[in-house]
Order: sequence, then structure tokens, then C-alpha cells
Amino acid sequence: MAFASEDNVYHSSNAVYRAPSNHQEADQEALLGKLLDYPAPGLQRPEDRFNGAYIIFFCLGIGGLLPWNFFVTAKEYWAYKLRNCSSPASGEDPEDMDILNYFESYLAVASTVPSLLFLVANFLLVNRVQVHVRVLASLSVSLAIFVVMIVLVKVDTSSWTRGFFSLTIACMAIISSSSTIFNSSVYGLTGSFPMRNAQALISGGAMGGTVSAVASLVDLAASSDVRDSTLAFFLMAAVFLGLCVGLYLLLPQLEYARYYMRPVAPVRVFSGEDNPSQDAPSTSSVAPASRVMHTPPLGPILKKTASLGFCTVSLYFVTAFIIPAISTNIQSMQKGTGSPWTSKFFVPLTVFLLFNFADLCGRQVTAWIQVPGPRSKLLPGLVLSRFCLVPLFLLCNYQPRSHLTKVLFQSDIYPVLFTCLLGLSNGYLSTLVLIYGPKIVPRELAEATSVVMLFYMSVGLMLGSACAALLEHFI
Repeated sequence: MAFASEDNVYHSSNAVYRAPSNHQEADQEALLGKLLDYPAPGLQRPEDRFNGAYIIFFCLGIGGLLPWNFFVTAKEYWAYKLRNCSSPASGEDPEDMDILNYFESYLAVASTVPSLLFLVANFLLVNRVQVHVRVLASLSVSLAIFVVMIVLVKVDTSSWTRGFFSLTIACMAIISSSSTIFNSSVYGLTGSFPMRNAQALISGGAMGGTVSAVASLVDLAASSDVRDSTLAFFLMAAVFLGLCVGLYLLLPQLEYARYYMRPVAPVRVFSGEDNPSQDAPSTSSVAPASRVMHTPPLGPILKKTASLGFCTVSLYFVTAFIIPAISTNIQSMQKGTGSPWTSKFFVPLTVFLLFNFADLCGRQVTAWIQVPGPRSKLLPGLVLSRFCLVPLFLLCNYQPRSHLTKVLFQSDIYPVLFTCLLGLSNGYLSTLVLIYGPKIVPRELAEATSVVMLFYMSVGLMLGSACAALLEHFI
């Protein structure tokens, strides 16, 4: 693997961006995780004492996805609230049954579509609104929404079920939007740090899913009232969002973080053929031939990340296609035995906990192993092979099913095995493509590239959840 010179891809704190003029340079594979560890001219790189920054980014990763995970894993609570609260058998109205049967799909669409729109907004805001304003504002909005949902937990909504459904979808859309701004802003911030910090943030997201799944199982086992367990969910999410505010305010106090968060010159696009000096301390010498870009140049970013973008879209398409819409409707073949492990705990255990734990394991592996590389042909091959998992899940005991009547895999071990494969492959491959993206562009484009990578992810999630919602009607 050939590493690009740091002078070509990182420059100094006064660096300016120019599209590569050389085809060989444009195609050169540059993984900058190690190169970023070299100090900039005149500065000595401090150590991450006690792994403080790594731990903060890991916790911010947990907080970034914890709200969405708590919304999704509270399946029993949503089913309870969307029926007449006193009688599970009352939902006989066809529209009510449609809401109940396809609620996960509606929730997924309400999550991914706003996420896509707000990623575009965040890309436009990268050079206009400071990152700390975006991070703190998004955390505050998420916290406010969870306060509303906590209040509604104990409210009897049986007389306005459809209104509660609309309110829930609206809250999911707002949570998704604010989480998107938060995640893309913090992920963009890690683009200026060594790769281990981006890996910590991404692994933290998987830990958030695992924490919510464990909390779901504990609350189901300890509480006979689904409202009590959900109240614990939402309170935990609110507390952790408050913790994230404190941790983010602590980050700039670390010398290690201040070094990598030092200001970068605004992105410039050159109109002439001059080659500006990488160490030019003054903008006046290049001003006549360049203009400051308030919006990052999208074309060069898309060109550099095209292959990784394809992999990201494909990865998250498969994951969103299967989870939660399809996987949460797979029932145990032994459900009729009356055992709580094959009824009450089957979905929380075999879907949410197992997938999130496998996903976390896959992400943690990337801390030690980072193969294949960003330009390897093996990477898209591994990504495309995950499409084989879709028919495997559909041939398990998915219910209800009207058209696809054959259940090929008549044992509970099969959905467990398929979920492990889905989680491990999602965790490992998605972390690779997400940490590679910001490292193959100059530092001043790292944050914008991070937003573009998350845009690819949202496209995959949106397409996958939309296709799953459509497919459910044909199974």
C-alpha cells in the first residue's frame, strides 16, 4: 500500500484545497491515520493522557444513537399504546391493524427521511455555524423530546390512538433530525483526529445499541407493566443526553483535543494554474487567484469517495432492509410452548441484543485489523455478499405472512446465526468505510467529507427501510 506524502494531503494549518491535477495522485491510496500522528510545523503532538479523548468520543458515540435505539427497542410499549390501553384485542379497525402491523416500517421511514434532509443542511452549515453550536443545540432538542415522551408514558392515550401515533412519528422525525446533526458534527470533528478516535465514536454507537438491548431485557424481566420499563428507557436516555453535554464541554479542556481542534483555514478553490506554497502564512499572496468557499466543494469530495460511498449505501441498505421491519417479526418456532424465552424475550434477545453485540464486536475488531484497504476490490465484494442475507431472513418464521407461505428454516438457531452474521459484517465493514472516508482528503475537507459519508449511510438506510415497508405487504 502506498502512503501519500503528508505535504500533499495534510499541509499546514494554513492549507488550501486544490483538486488533484495529476491522475496518479488522484488515485493514490492514502490512509492518514498514522500520518496524522506527525506534529504540524512548530507544534508538538501531545499524548492522549489516560485515553481521555478516546473515552469521550466513545461516550458521545453512545449518546448519538441511544435515542433512536430506545425508540426502536420499546416495541411492546408502542404496541400497548397503539391499542386500546386496557384491551389488547380491541384493535379490529383495519387502519388500526395497519398501524400495529407496520409500525416498525413507519418508524424507520420517519427516522431515515429527515436524517437525509438534515445531513444536507449540515453540509451547508459546516463553514457557517460553529461545530459546538450544532452539537449543543442538537443535544438540547433531543433532550426536550425525551422529556415530552416521558410525560406521555403514563398518559392514557386510548381515546386518541391515531393522534398518539402521529405525535410519535413526529417525535421520531425530530429525534432523528437532531441526532443526525449531532452525529455528523461530532463525526466530522473526528476527521481532524487520528483514526482511533473515529473508531471510538463509531464503536460507541454500537455500544449504545447493546446498552438499550440489555436494558430492554432487564426491564422486561423485572417489570410486569410495560409502561414502567419504557419509563426507565426514556429516563436513561435523558440522563445520558445530559451526560453527553457535559462530556462535550470537557473535550476542549484536554490538551490533546485542543491540538487537533486547532483552527483550519477556510477552504479555497483556485481559478488559476499557480501552485500555492503549502506553508504560505498569509492569505494575501493567494487571494487574487482564489476565493473562499463558504460551502465545501462537493464535486471533489464525491469523486474521492465514490467507491466508499457505494459500499456505505449497500451496507446500510441491507441492514435497514432487515432490521427492524423484518427481523422483529420473526417468531420462535416454539412460541406455543408458553416459555417466556420463546415469546416475551425472543425478539429483544435474538434481534436487538444479539445484533447490537455482534455489531459492537465487528466495530472493535477494526481497532486492530483494518483490511481490506479503501481502494481494494475485495471491499465492495464483501459488501455485496451481504445481500444473500435478505432471502435467508425471509425464509425464517416471519409472521404474519400471506403470500410467502413456506418456512424453510424451521429452527430458532437459524435467525440467531443469520443475525450474528448480519451484525458482525455490518460492524466491521461499515466502520472501515466510515473511518477511511475523511482520511483520503485534505484536513480542511475532513468534516465536510464526514457529512458526505453519513449522507451515503442515510441514503442506504432510507432505501432499505422503504423497500422493507413495501416488501412486507407482499410476504
